[in-house]
This record gives sequence, structure tokens and C-alpha cells, in this order.
Amino acid sequence: MIKKDYPEEGELIVGTVVKVQNFGAFVSLGEYPGREGFIHISEAATGWVKRIRNHIKEKQKVVCKVMHVDKAKDHVDLSLKRVNEHQKRDKIQEWKNTQKAVKLMEMVSKKIGKTIEQCYNDFGNELINKYGSLYAAFEECAYDVETLINDGFEGSWLKDFDLVSKDNISIPFVEIRGYLTVNSWLPDGVNYIRDALSNAELSEYEDVEIKIKYVGAPQYMIKVKAPDYKIAEDQMKKAVERTKEHIKKYNGDCELHRKLEE
Repeated sequence: MIKKDYPEEGELIVGTVVKVQNFGAFVSLGEYPGREGFIHISEAATGWVKRIRNHIKEKQKVVCKVMHVDKAKDHVDLSLKRVNEHQKRDKIQEWKNTQKAVKLMEMVSKKIGKTIEQCYNDFGNELINKYGSLYAAFEECAYDVETLINDGFEGSWLKDFDLVSKDNISIPFVEIRGYLTVNSWLPDGVNYIRDALSNAELSEYEDVEIKIKYVGAPQYMIKVKAPDYKIAEDQMKKAVERTKEHIKKYNGDCELHRKLEE
């Protein structure tokens, strides 16, 4: 696996506090083995810090921003106070994903009978270059191995990579909902409404679920479950369009509301 020797200025890193002194704290940079960084007391927290140990403790996992790197002196200046909660949460999740991806790669290497280094050289580094991270590659494969194949990846390793991905990665799903007001002024309009809503529930993706439930005439709740919000919103929009097109033929109309109409 290709890895830089030092972090870059502005980068967020996950580290472990190894030593706390009155003027600052030393942090082991877990993502850069053998490297340490330093948090000056002025960068430990916002405002005046009287006692640094009130903010940083030894063995504590921290997310820091890299302020300055001096490779000649093997010195990395870090800041704790310049990382907001959103950045901290995202970085911790990224770090956890990276740790998990390494373990999954070890599982793949055992299955195909190669060393970790050979796996990275054969396909791991290419996957990282293509998808941004090894974990993202595992996610793509868990979602659909055809994505990797369509992107040009091939070889006997794909079978085991696919098995490990599907056994260990849970694809997150989101759910959105809205409310449809559907009317038809024909004598047998209720039948046309039923047909329109059945047609609306037909998704173009296998992993997208569209369900419509009766609330109280003329309102119906529509729920869309999808891998992400963009797909969910797109599928809801298309479901509503299908309903409008169908019911319009039978002297009717359809409107989408995000909240239940009183």
C-alpha cells in the first residue's frame, strides 16, 4: 500500500496522546507509523487554557488539524481547537472505515493465498486510485460487483473480494416520505387511482423500494427507500410523474406535499 511519510498541512489526522506536559501534548500519528505531532497549549482549546490536562489526557484518541510540517526536523505541529464537531465526527468515521478495510483486505489475501503487499500491488492500489479509498471499493463491491467489472477490474481475486465485501459491509439506506393528493372525477375514478398508484410503486432499480399507503381520501403516503438521498428524491419525483401522467388520462390530477394536508 502506498503511504506518505508525513501528513500535509491542513490535513485532519487521528492520533493518540502519548505524553502531556504543561506546555503541550505529544501525539502519535496512527496513520503515519513512527511519526509524532505536537499540540501546543495555545492550540488545545478555544479561549485561555490554564491547565492543559483539563482538555487533553494521555491515551486519548484525538482528531487534529496539521498546522505545520518540518520534515528536516521531523516536527509536526497540530491543533485540536481548529477541528469542529462535524469534522471530528467525519474523520473518526473515515478512520474506522480505513481500519476495517485493512482487516477486510487481510481476509481477501488469505482467501486467495497472497500476501497483503501482493494484493495491494495486484489490485489494491488501483482500487484506491479509482474509488478514493479501499473501504469505498469494498462498499461499491458490496453494492454491486458489476461496478468494479464495468470499471475495468478483472481477475480471479474478484470472486473472493466480492464474498468478503458482501459478508462484511452493510449498505446504508435512507428513507424519505411525502403525501400525494390524487383525484379522479369519473364515476369509477377510484379504480383509475388504484391503477395509477400501483404504477407509481414500480421502481427502475432493484434496491429502491417505493410504497404507497392510503391515509384518507384523497391523500396517500408515499415512502421511498434507497441507497442515498439523491436516488430517493429522484425516484419519488419519477413516481409522482407517473401518477400524474396516468390519472390525467382519466379526468384527474395529482399533487405531492411534504406534509400531510389538514
